[in-house]
Amino acid sequence: MIIVTGGAGFVGSNLVLALNQRGQSDIIVVDDLKDGGKFANMVEAEIADYRDKDTFLQQLAGGATLGPIEAVFHNGACSDTTEWNGQYMMAVNYEYSKALLEHCVTRNIPFIYASSAAVYGSGKVFKEQRQFEQPLNMYGYSKFLFDQYVRRRLKTAPKSQVMGFRYFNVYGPREQHKGKMASTALHFSNQILATGKCKLFESSGGYADGEQRRDFIHVDDVCAVNLWALDHPKVSGIFNLGTGRSQTFNDVANAVIKYHGKGKIEYIPFPENLKGHYQSFTEADMNALRAAGCEQQFMTVEQGVQKYMEWLNKA
Repeated sequence: MIIVTGGAGFVGSNLVLALNQRGQSDIIVVDDLKDGGKFANMVEAEIADYRDKDTFLQQLAGGATLGPIEAVFHNGACSDTTEWNGQYMMAVNYEYSKALLEHCVTRNIPFIYASSAAVYGSGKVFKEQRQFEQPLNMYGYSKFLFDQYVRRRLKTAPKSQVMGFRYFNVYGPREQHKGKMASTALHFSNQILATGKCKLFESSGGYADGEQRRDFIHVDDVCAVNLWALDHPKVSGIFNLGTGRSQTFNDVANAVIKYHGKGKIEYIPFPENLKGHYQSFTEADMNALRAAGCEQQFMTVEQGVQKYMEWLNKA
């Protein structure tokens, strides 16, 4: 049996489907369906059971036996980078993660979880080292603090597989429920179809209009690396998960425009509320993951956006 938390969400639902493609359907999905629209992400999936996140946590706290578990993929989190309710963020992203980690470590269950590139803040170096980690928002801090907890725990539980992946800018199918937190690829596509224009930020952070750079990674590549981790139970640690190549928001917009065969870019003023809390540049240092033996080749923005737009056109 495999447990996927956040299994009705963006990365989680794609991961469940990737497991299905390998013939694995003995899967328990854990999520919070207050936003009932997320059910659509699970319609195609074959799973053994669904459990509400709060019920699941109560079972963990009560010492319940969840049965023989092959692995836990922990993607459940509040991923809203504009959420400043620290009490809520820490309960969902930190305490929940700690409880699940301890359950796995004490039973020697592989624990593969989602961290975030948000831990690096506005820095220019994206290596999995403490001196480069300076989160700018509550979301990034909650992920950073759990990574720190994991680092300490790995020293006392060396036989248990624990792998954290610092996701960079993930885009692709089944993210529509994320609303404002969905990828720019989706927003640009929706804007072009509605108005013929897609909106990008004007110059900021020393970058020209639309030239802010991010490491954009297709969700299929993220899932492939998660499955690689499942196949390599002796590998533990915290690893970046991006492509290792930053590309501009202009690149994303132009890829969307090329697919639709129409549209143009409109540059808008940089929002005041994001000043000091925005990453103008991210690029994953992939040396640690490569050194661990992962040889996954990643799609470029042009390849990934094309694949994503084709999926949206069929959805």
